[in-house]
Amino acid sequence: MIDVLVDRCAGLDVHRDSVMATVRVPTGRRRQRRQHRRCCGTTIAELQALSEWLADFGVTRVGMEATGVYWKPVFHVLERRFECWLLNAQHPHNVPGRKTDVIDSAWICRLVEHGLVRPSFVPPPEIRRLRDLTRLRKAQTSERTRAIQRVEKVLQDVGINFTSVASRTYSVSARAMLEALLAGTTDPDELAQLARARLRAKIPQLRQALQNRFSVEHHGVLIAQLLAHIDSLELAISHLDARIEVEPRPHADLVELLCTIPGVKARTAQTLIAECGLDMTVFPTVRHLASWAGICPGNNESAGKRRSGTTRHGNRWLRQALTEAATAAARSNNTYLASHHAQIRGRCGEAKATGATRHDILVAYYHITRDRVPYRELGADWHARRYSVEHRTRRLLHQLEALGVTVTVDTTA
Repeated sequence: MIDVLVDRCAGLDVHRDSVMATVRVPTGRRRQRRQHRRCCGTTIAELQALSEWLADFGVTRVGMEATGVYWKPVFHVLERRFECWLLNAQHPHNVPGRKTDVIDSAWICRLVEHGLVRPSFVPPPEIRRLRDLTRLRKAQTSERTRAIQRVEKVLQDVGINFTSVASRTYSVSARAMLEALLAGTTDPDELAQLARARLRAKIPQLRQALQNRFSVEHHGVLIAQLLAHIDSLELAISHLDARIEVEPRPHADLVELLCTIPGVKARTAQTLIAECGLDMTVFPTVRHLASWAGICPGNNESAGKRRSGTTRHGNRWLRQALTEAATAAARSNNTYLASHHAQIRGRCGEAKATGATRHDILVAYYHITRDRVPYRELGADWHARRYSVEHRTRRLLHQLEALGVTVTVDTTA
């Protein structure tokens, strides 16, 4: 019989409108357990009643599956009184063909009771608030990018090949030209004269690219709607930026330390804090953090044979932020990250080089957050210094001495 690690625990099967709870507590007889069940709604009042019901049984630990976003109000109400475990939905699988709400809640309770599952990482409330803001900002930024791409589709439809000359679809020059098109100006010469800064050197090419069949009655409606949408998104993003600046203000010194990592700026540092948290003690080592984030290869071994292990999906918001930082770090000058990226890219390709750089940045984040120290730059020549002639000589000598061979080194001219 499996040992009981938690005497009084509960398992919750969470849905949108209902929560099925099962409590297992000891009886007067040895090694016997009694089970109690209750179904309640998901309103705050009903969840507080559920909290009182669990407290009456002396429950110390509550386990629940991560079901969409429906677990959040349940977790928020119960975490004040109990140790709440959020379980990965892939872990507590039961025997196929035996699935009801009652059986699911009882199975979760038994797994928690015997310590057969591990809790998922749930940051404290202040980090969760920051996470909500940074994720919404990322979603709004992505929507702004999609709106700009729709503008490009409309321009291509009317024969304007602006991106064939300019590097970006949406800029100060492009916005001025779009406003002129909405005002009824369709002459390519007049539109080309609206170019700003370095784009003015390409006015002859712009005259060719801006020949169009733009119709204010049809295409003007599309462009006006898209520009209004972009303006509203930019306003929303600026408001979110202002709010996000306030949330991590008590940890402004940490944000400055994180910005010492090549490729990491304030926005990326805020996202890293929101996704990984500030308490690194929840991850025993940096390898545990990399595994949780899915920024390391997976394991695929059987019968003593190691096969290619695909990387886990992990946290997609964290992966996106690390990918952007890794791409920027790869373009930096005279840094270890750029040198390491170039070395792996020449041997394994761009994708694996970016993955390795993501891992390097995450490792730096772990140590900077845990120890509150700035990033230590190893230098672009770190690999050359590490694998110098002297280093390789010492390594080979140690291997020969381990085999019981005495070697005398004679350096040639």
